[in-house]
Amino acid sequence: MMSGFSRSCAAGLLAGATLLTTAACGADSAGTAASGTDSAQTTASAKPNVVAAFYPLQWLTEQVGGSDVQLTVLTAPGVEPHDLELGIKQVTDLQNAALTVYIKGVQPAVDDAVTPDKSFDAATAVTTLPAGEHSEEEEEGHAHEEEISYDPHIWLDPSRLATVATKLGDRLATADAAHAQAYKDRAAKAAAALGALDQEFTQGLTSCKTKTLVTAHEAFGYLADRYKLKQVGITLDPETEPSPARISEVAKLAKAEGVTTIFTESLVSPKVAEVLASQVGAKTAVLDPLESKPSGDYLSAMRDNLKTLQTALGCMA
Repeated sequence: MMSGFSRSCAAGLLAGATLLTTAACGADSAGTAASGTDSAQTTASAKPNVVAAFYPLQWLTEQVGGSDVQLTVLTAPGVEPHDLELGIKQVTDLQNAALTVYIKGVQPAVDDAVTPDKSFDAATAVTTLPAGEHSEEEEEGHAHEEEISYDPHIWLDPSRLATVATKLGDRLATADAAHAQAYKDRAAKAAAALGALDQEFTQGLTSCKTKTLVTAHEAFGYLADRYKLKQVGITLDPETEPSPARISEVAKLAKAEGVTTIFTESLVSPKVAEVLASQVGAKTAVLDPLESKPSGDYLSAMRDNLKTLQTALGCMA
């Protein structure tokens, strides 16, 4: 992962955003005084501003917040979320948000800029898995980052995301008491849809010829944990090039365990996976880690992932 803005840069942007906001308020004071009651009513009826850090959290916030929130998304479609750097508008959005929905460890720039008492770290709502271990070259490439002890890719387990949906409903209900029940009702509906998806995965991956996933990077630990699969990542994260020794090691394991498919991703170059596949005598297929918006939505993309897994792992229908 790239480090994004440093803590000092984020702090500077926050200070600048505060000055801009103060200046704007001063410039508008005469107009506010003239409008009187109408302005107060507009402020009172305004929807709470909610910021979602990247796509899976965007989708979940849309499901739970519905039309009762004004949603801003920090990461544009097609952008690797780990690479996000914040502009002054985005820092201002974070400062003014009633709630920011994020996962600590995915985007260091966001971690540095969020306001703790107005943010919801989705990873705190579930039981997390430990982070993978860095090789020596990965350690060197990540020496500038603040490490976390857990794997942040919680959204790839629908059962965990269902728990997050319920907790998000509670947080939005606290932030906007006037619509509390609507948030909780929508959260329950989202959790039910995710529960149904979880059952589809459980049934679809029960009887497979192989249980080993060889993936471009270690994004699928939660999916593997939930459905009793074994993840073998070529690299720990998409920013690191694997050594020839690592490729040989994974190739040997893949041959031993009868792996027929090496999984790559839409936002990551497939070259390393293709090299590995040629050594193993396997093919490649895209398994979407859903870090960016897919062509459909979270549910349809996860169902596409399930079909891909069933074909690649030789699962019985």
